[in-house]
Amino acid sequence: MQRLRTRPQFQAVLASAPVAKTPHFALHRLVLDPAEGPNALFPAAGPWLGVLIPKRWARRAVTRNAIRRQIYATAPSGEGLPAAAHVVRLRGAFDPKQFVSARSDALKRAVRAELLALWSRVPAPAAPLAPRGHVA
Repeated sequence: MQRLRTRPQFQAVLASAPVAKTPHFALHRLVLDPAEGPNALFPAAGPWLGVLIPKRWARRAVTRNAIRRQIYATAPSGEGLPAAAHVVRLRGAFDPKQFVSARSDALKRAVRAELLALWSRVPAPAAPLAPRGHVA
């Protein structure tokens, strides 16, 4: 699995609507057409994964890093993730009154459970549409 690294890669994936949501996370997917071959944004075939955790929703770096690690750890590996570009985006803060510590075991368990729920809600990618044209 390749990781998204550049801003244009993230922008291309985030331009699509989320394919799955939980209270704190959203998953965006950009289906890559293998018939087109490698392109400038995604040169290698196979699944791509990126993580977007804004400071707005996780103020402390230790919290952002713990969430990021959980995302990469729970992502399906091998054939579990289709050949597409995916971005997991944090879309809401975890309640600081409930999770007092920035990296508590309770927070890790809550994040992991929600991410597993997110990955279980992901539908299979639709096949790219065949080009339309006049058939003789």
